[in-house]
Amino acid sequence: MDKLKKVLSGQDEANSDGTGILERANEASTLAWGTRMKGFAVCFVLGIVSSILGSCMLWVPRVGLAVFAVLYSVGNLSALASTMFLIGPCRQLKTMFAKERALATVIMGVCLALTLCAAFWWKNNGLALLFCVLQFLAFAWDGVMKLCSMCF
Repeated sequence: MDKLKKVLSGQDEANSDGTGILERANEASTLAWGTRMKGFAVCFVLGIVSSILGSCMLWVPRVGLAVFAVLYSVGNLSALASTMFLIGPCRQLKTMFAKERALATVIMGVCLALTLCAAFWWKNNGLALLFCVLQFLAFAWDGVMKLCSMCF
């Protein structure tokens, strides 16, 4: 009972080393390497299949754009989730919001939301495609920046 009181009052010795709740959750939920690889493969393949299927659905009249926007966005989110299996969610979030990548992360999130808005509420095909392209560029930010630095 004393242990429960200490935990609830925030006086737990386990937290005395300064680790936050995300770090402790990450340590507590470690997966075996094989499980991590399987999770990575499933999410990555699901992301690719979703994006390709969305691209094929783009040409379906009336509902094609909305289905494309949803499947393409789900594909990007699934590809992002796949890397969390390899390096863990805390490290993934720290990497995504590092100084070099924070802008690309925010742009991708905003463009993802705007893609769905353009497809469902505004019904504007051109804007939805533009936001999908911007999503892709933000997702591939590191590769684009390395390519530009090699060229110039």
